Amino acid sequence: MRHLITETVTPTFVEREVHFADAETMFRTLGVQDMALRILAGLYPEASIGLREKLVTVSGAAEDANQIVEILTQLKTLAASGTTATEDVVAQIATMVRAQDAPTSARMVATNILSHRGRSIRPKTANQQAYVDTIDESTVIFGIGPAGTGKTYLAMAKAVQALQAKEINRIILTRPAVEAGEKLGYLPGSLHEKIDPYLRPLYDALHDMIEPESIPQLMAAGTIEVAPLAYMRGRTLNDSFIILDEAQNTTAEQMKMFLTRLGFNSKIVVTGDITQVDLPRGTDSGLRTVLEILEGVEDISISRFGSEDVVRHELVGRIVDAYERHQSRKRR
Repeated sequence: MRHLITETVTPTFVEREVHFADAETMFRTLGVQDMALRILAGLYPEASIGLREKLVTVSGAAEDANQIVEILTQLKTLAASGTTATEDVVAQIATMVRAQDAPTSARMVATNILSHRGRSIRPKTANQQAYVDTIDESTVIFGIGPAGTGKTYLAMAKAVQALQAKEINRIILTRPAVEAGEKLGYLPGSLHEKIDPYLRPLYDALHDMIEPESIPQLMAAGTIEVAPLAYMRGRTLNDSFIILDEAQNTTAEQMKMFLTRLGFNSKIVVTGDITQVDLPRGTDSGLRTVLEILEGVEDISISRFGSEDVVRHELVGRIVDAYERHQSRKRR
């Protein structure tokens, strides 16, 4: 007769401490009304987290306690740069640490692309961090994924950063003016007024990164250019950071035209969502085609995003997932 022996593994309990040099550092680390500690208490209900004077004490299972201390340590590092913790930042760091990707999380905390009016722009997911790293390393970068994953916003932040560092002389932002349900010819106003709505999201992002009153001056000087894709034909773009947004709505010919505008000391970032093509039926997306053509070409990188990278309202991620499941069922 075989005897079964069961073994119960009791987790190792530990006590850890996080010290703060002064009250301001502690406030920036923990946020308003110790918000970070409340979030961590919800994430780790079995752990005990206490606060007295300039000391946070943590006790519980070793894995939980170590993760809590790691999260607080990274928040403390962020506080040292003058940034006060917010719910989004705490959630972002906690997600990465709990996924056992602490090195990426630490890089995300350290990667402060831009600071504008007290607000920092930095990657918030592992894929976003990899994308930002890729923009630094490659000359032509493709950012592919659903809406809200930060692919265009982060590229624009990197462009502004490069301009401020005098690494390039101008930023060029472009989109294809594709008719999605409305004919341009029937819209009211001049050609500029008809095209402007297609470019409005790019203007909105610029206002988040540069003082609004300086944008007209920069555009008048040609330092920043926002234009439809058709305006790129016949040009060679030197010393520029060029971003093509909504690239899924380019034709194969337009994509080739755009990529061959690349000049010396320039960088191109192409962003789009190949599931949201607004081209006429039967027209191949230039983005989908170019990804097949350029896969593996040296100095060209492709970054892909998923619903887990959506940094808008959490419902947006669930909507993206629902559409992907629906498309998967249709393909079967």
